[in-house]
Amino acid sequence: MATAIASAFTKKPVPKDLAMTGEITLRGRVLRIGGLKEKAIAAHLAGISRVIIPQENERDLEEIPKEVKQDIEFIPVSLPTEVLKIAFTQKKGKSKK
Repeated sequence: MATAIASAFTKKPVPKDLAMTGEITLRGRVLRIGGLKEKAIAAHLAGISRVIIPQENERDLEEIPKEVKQDIEFIPVSLPTEVLKIAFTQKKGKSKK
């Protein structure tokens, strides 16, 4: 929601190949989420190539099927400012985890 609001105010679109999951606290932290495996598989089926995830979920990448990890770049973040930078900066290349 925060990225959608920022997009609306700045008139900058979020890339169609970018998805994100997480919750932002009132103090500005990105919190760990549940169901990363299922969300990653759904993103893969939808043709998403990059997914922003909470830094605290990085260890959960082990559970994601290899085929999904081959096609999706997972970008761990801990602050909302990192999310906005990724969402509104042109990607320069694709590195996979």
